[in-house]
Amino acid sequence: MTALLPPSPRRPPWASALAAMLSVQLGSALSVPMIDSVGPAGTAWLRLSLGAVVFLAFVRPPLRAVSRGDVPVLLGLGTATGLVTVTFLAAIERIPLGTAVAVEFLGPLTLAAVRSPSRKVLAWPALALVGVVLLTQPWNGHVDPVGLGFAALAALGWATYIQLTQRIGDRFTGMGGLAMTIPIAAATAAVVGIPQAAGHLTLGVIGAAAGLAILLPVLPFALEMHALRHMTASAFGTLMALEPAVGVLLGLVVLHQRPSPAQLAGILLVVLAGAAAQRGGRRRRGVDADAARPELDLIG
Repeated sequence: MTALLPPSPRRPPWASALAAMLSVQLGSALSVPMIDSVGPAGTAWLRLSLGAVVFLAFVRPPLRAVSRGDVPVLLGLGTATGLVTVTFLAAIERIPLGTAVAVEFLGPLTLAAVRSPSRKVLAWPALALVGVVLLTQPWNGHVDPVGLGFAALAALGWATYIQLTQRIGDRFTGMGGLAMTIPIAAATAAVVGIPQAAGHLTLGVIGAAAGLAILLPVLPFALEMHALRHMTASAFGTLMALEPAVGVLLGLVVLHQRPSPAQLAGILLVVLAGAAAQRGGRRRRGVDADAARPELDLIG
């Protein structure tokens, strides 16, 4: 994996975190044309499968270190990753990218609030929910309930994913956990993805999927790993709260999805809620454990 992202003392950690966000949202935006060809599940299956190939090419799965108790957690994490990918892509097939990201962000925000010893932090998911209402503007009668339902499932899956990732991140360092769970995620997506993509696969589609796999999941994980090794978890989590805004920006630039002033205000509320939820939310763990899995720190 270091061959994909050689260490550079000149690259500031916040730049790596921002690049990871851009890679995730650009990969999502560029997935939309492929969704038209092979469907959201087909796109998820191709992207995860080719991502798994890249991970396995660079990282040796630590299979000998796997205990019997690790197996259900690894299977659960891989399954959750596959389901989140499928449901999120199904969401952006129906609703704007920025809206889907904001709804999905409610998952880790709510999880962070529920796990906090202070009940006051429950105000932040509530504030983010107000932002989502401004984004969807149900009073206009243009709400896509199916798209929002898929985004809500992705939010639930993301929260589950984070909980399981914490356990795997405490057990395996570096990219070892990913080398085991991403293939499981690909197999999960294959259940619906292969039938959906059947008859529509071409060399062009496979080549495009390979490029999307580099954008997500391969490159963001490597970039986030660099960021977490050089900045605190709280700072990283606060920075990652910008992701819904990045989703809106790339939705505008790549997909020409122009938000209204009310929707921009909604995104601002989601970003503010996400940033505020990170304060005081860092896990009390060792430096090495914190750096092992960047996804943990998205919720502090």
